[in-house]
Amino acid sequence: MDAALADLLVLLNLERLEVNMYRGTSRDIGNPQVFGGQVLGQALMAATSTVDDRIVHSLHAYFLRAGDFNLPIVYEVDRSRDGASFSSRRVVAIQNGQQIFHMSASFQAHEEGLEHQAAMPDVPPPESLPKRADWINSPLLTEQQRRFFDRVRPFDIRPVDMERLLNGEPKDPKLHVWFRAADKLPDGEALHRGILAYVSDYYLLMTATLPHGIPFPSKHIRFASIDHAMWFHRPVRVDDWLLYSIDSPSSSGARGLSRGSIFSRDGRLVASTAQEGLMRVMTERAEK
Repeated sequence: MDAALADLLVLLNLERLEVNMYRGTSRDIGNPQVFGGQVLGQALMAATSTVDDRIVHSLHAYFLRAGDFNLPIVYEVDRSRDGASFSSRRVVAIQNGQQIFHMSASFQAHEEGLEHQAAMPDVPPPESLPKRADWINSPLLTEQQRRFFDRVRPFDIRPVDMERLLNGEPKDPKLHVWFRAADKLPDGEALHRGILAYVSDYYLLMTATLPHGIPFPSKHIRFASIDHAMWFHRPVRVDDWLLYSIDSPSSSGARGLSRGSIFSRDGRLVASTAQEGLMRVMTERAEK
């Protein structure tokens, strides 16, 4: 298996400390703090470990403090309710004795019902798009961007229009990105949803910067996830191609809002996301 993907599976395999209490390790992926998707995925796996015969259908999370990727994170799960069809869990992530994150998640037993969905955008297939190795040395990238994008990741990621993403000109806040795990994954819907939660934090804040012509990342802007919501609609395999279709309807108050729809290769809407993130322009005084 791809080494980076194998490491992600290790990351999501939490150590059980006590009933309802788990510990996860952290990784430095080039962010100044723990990657939000890591905490999101680990918290979901902790909650999933306390639920039998039900699968997550929604989660709502807040990032409270920057996490230190040099330290482990403890996850405490509150078994809020187990009903006839739904189970509710609340997870608190703790580091250095302080809450850095909390999340509510809802799980449902299998049930048939009415179905409809939005149509998948008409975009080029992933095989027609350049791989990372083909654009990582583009002159459009700043040195900071090149370091950020050139880190080894457990996913094959192919933006539909990479040049548009990097040229630094203001543009419509819309982004389409194909992605899949770098190698074959074990079966298990719970695992695939946990990995999808991890990768769902990619590109949301970046989309909110597009109307402003701001490179991502930038030393002149402070970026941080504030909250993250996710709804799982249909079964998913993260080792098959998925299309992340993202738009940003608003930015104000040093915050940017982005929404995402995740489609399978055959056009099924498998998940939806929404995230508000900090986009604070740093003054010289603030930087010091």
